[in-house]
Amino acid sequence: MTTLTSKFPHLRQDFLASIVVFLVAVPLCVGVAVASGVPAELGLVTGIVGGLVTGFLPGSSLQVSGPAAGMTVLVFEAVSEFGVGTLGVIVLVAGLLQLAMGFFRIGRWFRAISVSVVEGMLCGIGLVIIAGQIYAAAGLKAPATGLGKIAGLPGAFADAVGSTAALASLAIGAGTIAVIVLWKRMPKALRSVPGALAAVVLATVATLAFGLPVATVTVEGLFGVIQVPGGDAFGELATPAIWGTIVAFALIASAESLFSAAAVDRLHDGPRTEYDKEMVAQGVGNTVCGLLGALPMTAVIVRSSANVNAGARTKASRVLHGAWLLLFAAALPSALALVPIPALAGILVHAGWKLIPFRQISALWRSHRGEALILVVTAVAIVAVNMFEGVLIGLALSVVKTAWETSHLRTEIVDKGAGPVQVHLTGNATFLKLPKILDSLEALPQDRPVELDLSGLHHLDHACRTALENWAERHSAVGSEPVRVTTAA
Repeated sequence: MTTLTSKFPHLRQDFLASIVVFLVAVPLCVGVAVASGVPAELGLVTGIVGGLVTGFLPGSSLQVSGPAAGMTVLVFEAVSEFGVGTLGVIVLVAGLLQLAMGFFRIGRWFRAISVSVVEGMLCGIGLVIIAGQIYAAAGLKAPATGLGKIAGLPGAFADAVGSTAALASLAIGAGTIAVIVLWKRMPKALRSVPGALAAVVLATVATLAFGLPVATVTVEGLFGVIQVPGGDAFGELATPAIWGTIVAFALIASAESLFSAAAVDRLHDGPRTEYDKEMVAQGVGNTVCGLLGALPMTAVIVRSSANVNAGARTKASRVLHGAWLLLFAAALPSALALVPIPALAGILVHAGWKLIPFRQISALWRSHRGEALILVVTAVAIVAVNMFEGVLIGLALSVVKTAWETSHLRTEIVDKGAGPVQVHLTGNATFLKLPKILDSLEALPQDRPVELDLSGLHHLDHACRTALENWAERHSAVGSEPVRVTTAA
């Protein structure tokens, strides 16, 4: 008789890894939901779908999907503008877009997105999360805009100092961050419990033991928060503004998932990610999340790396983690009502801090200052405007930089005082360099013959070719001899 072990040779490793991922996922799912302005249980619903639905599908075998801190800002903006009832429609249509991109094999092209733009996006998101969650940690209402959140911090701290409740709330948030940071120094036996979970448990115990006046999570029950989108919600699709949010959900969730997949592939020696299949898997997951009115999902590097480090060998670990989330949400929903909101804010402040790529900024500044500038501008744009437009600004700047670099051109003029003036053009002659080329040519003496050498050009676009031909005709008409043009063989 074939044993269970022979059928599933890695079951033990996957089972243990699934427990670790579950413990990591619980506080993050709840914290992301609360920070996004939706019921806490919706974060668990997205985590469950990420495990039980996306977890079964091919693509990347070891990365884990669920609600992500990187989407918090965008989701909060969408909920504020369109309402929780419309969130399901936005996520549903974004999931269908991801499915289309996967079926049309667009997934692999996400690897062509400038890393500086992605890092800038994460940096901007991290800054907005940190600023916003400081208000939540103090029990204060955060301003609506990213700039407003940052500019209002001094006033928020002044208000907190004058309130005992706010100081107690801030103490819980700060204590949560301290536990997460210091947990890595604990004995190995203790470190088997994820630091974020340990921090939440300790914060909850401290709040109850000392009777602190701290806000806790509002619980509505798992089935009470699931809301299938109705006709009114689908009617919002007639609003042009909603489509920008939908496209932003689809593109940013896809980019975060596929970049996470690339990172996870570097952590293990197993099968590599099939990007188009992973895009389809994410699309299916988000379509289901949309039908349930839940948060959007992405692959999450924190949970994925925990899965790999815990010894997972197959996709069974991520499927099982979804099952544990479902059991927890169904059997112990009342436990969520004990969790202090500032503790969840502390978890997200720590997560936001980790999104800021300090090392990458420093390395880019030393080696590629143009890329470092793109990273910083993207981050600042996200804080100053919003995530979608900030990413578009970063992408546009990246395209401009690439176009400028590919238009590198060297103009050399050799004039020996007698005979023809020699002009050598080397590199790429595009319309971006056309003013410089024409300035150099029009400054040549009109009464001297000219030899124009184009043999060193790698590329000559139509605009430059036409302009050079017109200049050569004008110079030949007034000069002593026609312009001689040499091109590559």
